[in-house]
Amino acid sequence: MSRLNLFIGAALLMAPVAVEADGPVVVELFTSQGCSSCPPADRLLAELSTHDYVLALALHVDYWDYMGWKDIFAQPAFSERQRNYARAWRERSVYTPQMVVQGVSYMVGSRADEIKRKIMQFEDSPSLVNLSVETVRDGARIEMAPVDVAVAASNVYLVRYSPGEEVMIERGENAGKTILYVNIVEAWETLDEWDGSGRLTLDVPQMEAGEYAVIVQEKGLGQIYAARRLSH
Repeated sequence: MSRLNLFIGAALLMAPVAVEADGPVVVELFTSQGCSSCPPADRLLAELSTHDYVLALALHVDYWDYMGWKDIFAQPAFSERQRNYARAWRERSVYTPQMVVQGVSYMVGSRADEIKRKIMQFEDSPSLVNLSVETVRDGARIEMAPVDVAVAASNVYLVRYSPGEEVMIERGENAGKTILYVNIVEAWETLDEWDGSGRLTLDVPQMEAGEYAVIVQEKGLGQIYAARRLSH
């Protein structure tokens, strides 16, 4: 193991106490079961998901399905989210595997050192939004307010995800492989818009049992200001 890897690993292990108070750093992986370059990124996401201070989410895209294997987790909405990111960054195309850290830093999803450095940078940044999420009967109550000064207008998302599943891939570029996928996003719903200035309280009256995350992100797919997990 290189000195850089040792440094990054040690820093990540020491970080949870400070980060837990402000919420996790959000890492989105755009991946596909039909992409031969994706398994290393899938493994990296699985590693990142073991840390409380990282909210690691796998969004499976559908534009690889034509290669002979239909990704059973893929949704057109996730491909469109990635394309919208590309438009926001003025990029001409999308690719897999791609990781997006806190909505604003993007890179090839298997570049572990670079990704972990970005996580550390956002981890050390002061929180701009106070976000609280609690279970209320069959649903949840969500409250948010800026820490000091107003932030940009934002979307409030409710994300439902599955903790993990192994898949045996029979065709396509990964034919014959059995791959473990973690934190598989099943739904990404916009709950409301927030002007970023005053306090906002949202009630979600009904939720299925499962794992969720609430994410506050600048409109136009900008910076992610806050995130919280919720088990229901």
